[in-house]
Amino acid sequence: MSLAVHDIDSRSHGANSEGGSLAARIERALGMVVDATAAVLVLVEIVILLWGVIARFVFHSPLVWSDELASILFIWLAMLGSVCALRRSEHMRMTAVVNKLGPRGQARLEAVAIAACLAFLAIAAWPAWEYASDELVITTPALGISNAWKAGALPIGIALMALFGLLRMMVVSEVKDRIIAVVAVAAVVGVFWFARSLFQDLGNVNLLIFFFGVTAACVFAGVPIGFAFGLATFGYVALATGTPLPVLAGRMDEGMSHLILLAVPLFVFLGLLIEMTGMAKAMIGFLASLLGHVRGGLCYVLVGAMYLVSGISGSKVADMAAIAPALFPEMKRRGAKEGDLVALLSATGAQTETVPPSLVLITVGSVTGVSIAALFTGGLLPAVVLGAMLCGVVWLRYRHEDLSHVPRAPRKEVLKLFLVALPAIALPFIIRAAVVEGVATATEVSTLGIVYSVFVGLLIYRQFPWNQLGRMLVNTASLSGAILFIIGTATAMAWGLTQSGFSEGLATMMKEIPGGAWGFLLVSIVAFAILGAVLEGIPAIVLFGPLLFPIARQVGVHEVHYAMVVILSMGLGLFAPPLGVGYYAACAITRVNPDSGVRPIVGYMIALLLGILVIAAVPWIAIGFLK
Repeated sequence: MSLAVHDIDSRSHGANSEGGSLAARIERALGMVVDATAAVLVLVEIVILLWGVIARFVFHSPLVWSDELASILFIWLAMLGSVCALRRSEHMRMTAVVNKLGPRGQARLEAVAIAACLAFLAIAAWPAWEYASDELVITTPALGISNAWKAGALPIGIALMALFGLLRMMVVSEVKDRIIAVVAVAAVVGVFWFARSLFQDLGNVNLLIFFFGVTAACVFAGVPIGFAFGLATFGYVALATGTPLPVLAGRMDEGMSHLILLAVPLFVFLGLLIEMTGMAKAMIGFLASLLGHVRGGLCYVLVGAMYLVSGISGSKVADMAAIAPALFPEMKRRGAKEGDLVALLSATGAQTETVPPSLVLITVGSVTGVSIAALFTGGLLPAVVLGAMLCGVVWLRYRHEDLSHVPRAPRKEVLKLFLVALPAIALPFIIRAAVVEGVATATEVSTLGIVYSVFVGLLIYRQFPWNQLGRMLVNTASLSGAILFIIGTATAMAWGLTQSGFSEGLATMMKEIPGGAWGFLLVSIVAFAILGAVLEGIPAIVLFGPLLFPIARQVGVHEVHYAMVVILSMGLGLFAPPLGVGYYAACAITRVNPDSGVRPIVGYMIALLLGILVIAAVPWIAIGFLK
């Protein structure tokens, strides 16, 4: 995943040319319009859902149209957010291989990646238009309008992404690189097209060619993961089957517009609010006063702070960026090495993957049908177990730390900081309790959290810079669009795999693994750790969750227990070097050379692996508190 936000002009190789400058001006002008529209959609979705909650609980008069309108606007938000992410280079991608090349090699692969995105958009444009046209005759039940108002988001979003992709290529690439990239991608597409008669005779070998070969080649070349999935899926269906391509557009619509996933942008915005209003800083301040005088105390604070704020923002990068600047200067002053700090920060990112309201948990519930309330309940204790494992490593490493120069905070100061932090500390628990107790859905409770955070920021912390609100809304739309676009293309890919018979073969193979449930869990741990390093959590869950969760039930593994094992395994892969992109995100945030953290992180990764094995062996840790 590309975890840094790059300004399009700062990376420009051709912006000094007349064509590049003109493209940059056009891109900025159109980008402002798209950004503003996406930001307004985020606000409108918050208002609609909040009013729906108020109408139901306060006025006892549910709005029959609110969910339908929210769903229609949601697909538009997802597609426009995808456009924002494309122009800001924020689509999730694997850059570990690309970054090993020199500047020229990176520039050329960047052009190839954009050309590959454009190839997918060109392939998907007409099927998306046909799908939207077919929806013209369908009328929505509550609002009584044509469903084309919803389906039209796909072709329009694809057209806008293609436009911004072309503009981006003109801005960031030299003419020579553009020509090479376009010719190379066109040549590959042409070879596949002229070989289509051959693919129709290869049977299941096509699964290896498209779903493994094409996807892997694209991902390692730096093509955004969502576009890699789309190229593989549309290529397979178009060249190896007789299925009409508009069906895939329908699957993308279905995957991206599921109302449960509306929690994604709302929790992303909530996380940004927590940081902006000073709530995260207040929590860290209290924990530091409580444990700062203990050997390794600030490391324990880091583990605890990540547990408290994790999952609310929708981005591990946002979680780490909120905590690291508040703790690392003091930790360095006490003599901590940079490598140790970035290693622990990465490990806590993996440790807290199951802490609700994690977007990975919401995604699991969306694609597998597992109760989100049950996942929220089951996710708390596994993260505690892994946190205890990390704390054990911290104790071993810092047990001889000299803290004679660090005074213990007076009790009055600790109590004062606790009272200051209490409104912030209460929010995560209020959110989790509201969902678990059935007071509100995972989507609705996010709006309550937003209102709570606004009031706390305005009335208690008196920190609410209004001038940052627009940027926060655009960031919300961009990150949400990047996540939802992957979910859409991964949903289409999962459908293609199911239609090919792959699901049935996988189920047979997994059920025959020696060792029954324990053998199935061990294989899953290894498989999802690898998937986490390459694809990240959400894409892997959307792709393989619908296939493997039914098998888990058949071999006797509780679905919530299985969810915790696979999510934590993916977190292990995501934050483990050399491929784990989460590790490089932590290095970027802390401005630490990745090489310095490789050795210190080994101990933390071993601790996390042992913790995952304990959770796999003791199902009660995940399901003991379920009703």
